[in-house]
Amino acid sequence: MSLYLIGDVQGCDGALQRLLDVISFSPSRDTLYLLGDLVNRGPQSAATLRRLMQYGPAAQAVLGNHDLHLLALAAGVRQPGRSDTLDEILQASDREAMLDWLRWQRMAMLEQIDGHPLLMIHAGVLPDWSATKTMALAGEVESVLRGAALGDFLRQMYGNEPDEWSDALTGADRLRVIVNALTRMRFCDARGRMDHESKEGAATAPSGYMPWFEVPGRRTADVTVAFGHWSMLGWLGRSDVLSLDTGCVWGGCLSAVRVGGAAPSGDNSHLKQELIQVKCVQAQKPG
Repeated sequence: MSLYLIGDVQGCDGALQRLLDVISFSPSRDTLYLLGDLVNRGPQSAATLRRLMQYGPAAQAVLGNHDLHLLALAAGVRQPGRSDTLDEILQASDREAMLDWLRWQRMAMLEQIDGHPLLMIHAGVLPDWSATKTMALAGEVESVLRGAALGDFLRQMYGNEPDEWSDALTGADRLRVIVNALTRMRFCDARGRMDHESKEGAATAPSGYMPWFEVPGRRTADVTVAFGHWSMLGWLGRSDVLSLDTGCVWGGCLSAVRVGGAAPSGDNSHLKQELIQVKCVQAQKPG
């Protein structure tokens, strides 16, 4: 049995198929953890969802900003962007099955792999959130995604304010901060105030800001945090951070990391990781 983390697919089902062939994936034996942005910008979003749905519990995902965007479009509370490639899903006869499957995916996942805690999210975690708190807050959003108030939530989900967390937040403001951290954040300052404008590499942080995983004293430093979302950051494999969006839809690679198993050196102090990549032939211009 092997466990694989996979970065942003974004509708590049051909690359996903090649990656699964390379790792000899078997849904009866292996498990895939997808780190969000399953759909959009690439040419085969519907095929991607149908593929993952057929794998049952062998394919589990956290939701990214593009996945939530699809739900908002389907609910009629958001207009399509000029770079969207989601019509195939929205016009499909099995559209409701695909949308329902998305609604029941996660905002965050926490697993113990060979005794090492592994937290999986799409974008980032605020410095004051522990892994346990992150899971609790993610659960608040998941409950709304699966409930009758979905339309109201999606209608109020967008916006950059509030830009920092407070336990006193309630209602739409509270959910918006959680969603923005988990699906949009790249940079924040030392107190956890988010910047949503900068989208380049780690060296381009606005004055006073830094990559969220570089904030001193962040409370998830004791776990391995795996995320996607940040194609300009690319692959980053550290004991505490795994960054897996390597820009497949922009002509880069689709990346998987096999996690767990005995380390060849016998050093099991950190989670074992093995990077596997395939080139994506689908190339879009960032936008």
